[in-house]
Amino acid sequence: MNDLPRISATGGCRDEPILKQRGQREVFCGLTGIIWLHRKMQDAFFLVIGSRTCAHLLQSAAGVMIFAEPRFGTAILEETDLAGLADAQAELDKVVDQLLARRTDIRQLFLVGSCPSEVIKLDLSRAAERMTEKYAPSVRVLNFSGSGIETTFTQGEDACLASMVPVLPKTDERQLLLVGALPDVVEEQAVSLLTDMGVGPIRVLPAPRADTDLGVGDNTVFALTQPFLGDTHAALERRGARHLAAPFPFGEEGTTAWLRTIAQEFGVDVETFDRVTAAPRARARKAIAQASESLRDKSVFFFPDSQLEIPLARFLTRECGMRAIEVGAPFIHKGIVGPDLDMLAQGPTLSEGQDVDLQLDRCREARPDLTVCGLGLANPLEAEGLATKWAIELVFTPVHFYEQAGDLAGLFSRPIRRAELLELEATP
Repeated sequence: MNDLPRISATGGCRDEPILKQRGQREVFCGLTGIIWLHRKMQDAFFLVIGSRTCAHLLQSAAGVMIFAEPRFGTAILEETDLAGLADAQAELDKVVDQLLARRTDIRQLFLVGSCPSEVIKLDLSRAAERMTEKYAPSVRVLNFSGSGIETTFTQGEDACLASMVPVLPKTDERQLLLVGALPDVVEEQAVSLLTDMGVGPIRVLPAPRADTDLGVGDNTVFALTQPFLGDTHAALERRGARHLAAPFPFGEEGTTAWLRTIAQEFGVDVETFDRVTAAPRARARKAIAQASESLRDKSVFFFPDSQLEIPLARFLTRECGMRAIEVGAPFIHKGIVGPDLDMLAQGPTLSEGQDVDLQLDRCREARPDLTVCGLGLANPLEAEGLATKWAIELVFTPVHFYEQAGDLAGLFSRPIRRAELLELEATP
């Protein structure tokens, strides 16, 4: 575990050429982000303005039964709306009136755009402004787009958080803001480690409730927990907050580097840092070593999907002994993933965007031991004898920080072990 690949004097892969292709893309819908966001914000409701297909997607992805009371729903665009025969704004007002009358617990209402609502140019920002005037101060109405026409699926969360930043109150308090939706147990681990070091006060975005004491200002420093929050990053900087650029907290090495960046900002001494992190670091190293036995010397190929690709490639190559052939990402924001690129040894092709046919050709030629891709590509590639890992599973599963490091390695090792077992069974 201590024999990490040497990084060249030129700084890893940060300055390596990036292959940029534009063509047919294989992406998942940005509405998916609602599935984890509605669990984090206890007084919020996400109203998708879309088609029956949008409603079916959310219900099947969330596993919510039809008679349950989730914190999301769909205002169905009918044929009359799409044809311009009805006033969609007036119809939306009626739906929101009925929703808020029935669900008096709602304090934040998000109007979420979809492919159909964007095609008919339904102005949800105007609707949100109108409704805010009507329902304030008891309900705050915001809007963002979850359409998959131009974006990848994790950008739904980015668009949601970015919509919240402009309305946060101004504060002059010196504070740390952790940005990105994490499972509660994982968020608690991060906050506990930082608190034990003496870092504070600590705020999180998204906060569980609208009335949480959360503001932003010139004395705010923020650390991203997810690498796909480019718009939120820009919105926070516009409010005067300063970004603490660091590798993302995947695996022991990435988590330690992320924590150390924050600790240095808040003046935590080395002795305190080592005392707080020593035990969980040791557990993480042991768990990774056990889970990654079948990964060593294996090759991996990333299709662009979740925007987690670069930090995960760093984790797999440096901590699990894998060899990256190609690391594709929908967007490469060096201000966000630059520290991970610095730690990623030169060798793999870095690609941004996608022409899926050309990338499939490269993947088939390389025949990697593991291919990380979207749902639409996984089954066809499995049929061709390639082991695959669904990229979306890496977003829905707790994988951040020390205690989840072994689980993260296990997500990649399981499909390789399965492929090896199938190969043995097929051998006469």
